[in-house]
Amino acid sequence: MAAAFSSDGEAALRRELPAAVAAAPRSGLDGFYEMGRAAAFVRDGGFRKVALQFPDELLADAVEVAGRMEAATGAEMYVLGDTTYGSCCVDEVAAEHVGAEAVLHYGPACLSPCRKLPVLHIFGQQPLDVGRCTEAFRELYPEQESCVVVLYDVVYAHAMGELEQQLCPEYPNIIFSRLVCGDPPGPAVPGEERKFGRQFLVEAAGRLQDYAMFYVGAEGLALTSFMLTWNCCPFSSFNPITGCGRRETLNVNRALMRRLYLVERARDANVVGILVGTLGVAGYLTVLQHLRELLCRAGKRSYTLAVGKPNPAKLANFLEVDIFVLVACAQNSLLDSSDFYRPVVTPYELELACNPAREWTGSYLTDFRDLLPGACAHVELPPAVPAAEAVPDVSLITGKMCATHLCGPLTSQLPPSTALACRDPTRALAEISPAASFLEARSWRGLEQQLGQTPVSKAVQGRRGIAIAYEDEGCEQP
Repeated sequence: MAAAFSSDGEAALRRELPAAVAAAPRSGLDGFYEMGRAAAFVRDGGFRKVALQFPDELLADAVEVAGRMEAATGAEMYVLGDTTYGSCCVDEVAAEHVGAEAVLHYGPACLSPCRKLPVLHIFGQQPLDVGRCTEAFRELYPEQESCVVVLYDVVYAHAMGELEQQLCPEYPNIIFSRLVCGDPPGPAVPGEERKFGRQFLVEAAGRLQDYAMFYVGAEGLALTSFMLTWNCCPFSSFNPITGCGRRETLNVNRALMRRLYLVERARDANVVGILVGTLGVAGYLTVLQHLRELLCRAGKRSYTLAVGKPNPAKLANFLEVDIFVLVACAQNSLLDSSDFYRPVVTPYELELACNPAREWTGSYLTDFRDLLPGACAHVELPPAVPAAEAVPDVSLITGKMCATHLCGPLTSQLPPSTALACRDPTRALAEISPAASFLEARSWRGLEQQLGQTPVSKAVQGRRGIAIAYEDEGCEQP
């Protein structure tokens, strides 16, 4: 677990960038950052102020890239020194602080659609040994009739055309996914998959489970999200950094068991903290309102928290919260909360816990937009039922009895008069507040005042100086 729940920031100051993902070589800046395409985007759009967003490992090139872009376009370039949330998301909030009209996003990206500003993604052309990748694919799939879908990290998208030319003549049933920046036009056709900014079409609808997945990229959040989402498909990967291919041995069922355990924790929670993990992904306000309504109907109290990038130190300040739900992009939703004081779940997991109409089907959703009305996985809330008619259930963790059917809003369960209660016969009515109720339930509530019981005494002169050497301690040496 993290050291206590505080940090002096020394780890961030001493952090070193790995050489494998260091800044681009000076001689290849134009190609690595696609200066021509970026300059054309700025000129064609007529933008006068443009924000440049770099991940930490590419910030070393930010000044030179900004200078070259200003010389090529005549527009003002502003480098975003830090991102409010994950660097894979477009930080529209920081860009709006300088009045930017567009954003150039560099490095790895989750490809989540943005709400306001035009965005051009420059992934950076990380090197890929296509020959070695082809050999690894042949070793992993010796049968040329194998049905395989090729997924890849966005930084290797530039090399997928060459890899496709190498493999397609040998493997007739191979499918290469395509990157889609923003929402693709039109509805999806039968058999078409649109997730994580990737798009591919299988031959027949409902046959995705017959395909294996081959991922080109290093191990990370993207691969984990893919494996949980398409958990019916076996996965293999090729790591361009090490040049090795392997069959992914991550026990997906074990990972799902961990996530389903968190669903049970969410079902037992009384107070839920909604963590705002993005301000740029389209639909985040709608899902926030949806979660508030869901929790209210389930009889749970919710608080919306905007704390930037969540860490154990920040979330430990909210002791009254039983569990947190993180509203973030699909790539950053699966937060490993083992170091946190309270678990952190995804909106989909909270829906499994609080919406009786949603059932576990074996598929896993990490994109919260799939839960919104009109989306492919939206499930309407069932009609409200009185608390007396709620079907009881037993918690699988605590063994206590709980209700599973949704009731009406909290404000409609109790008459307005019950918000006031008489503390004792000799005192006036006192209002019941959630904060007071929480403090009443605490085992330790701070020092008791004991008004009228402590004898009155005169103030006396205390010790003077600093803790290391008070004035009355003397200077004698042993």
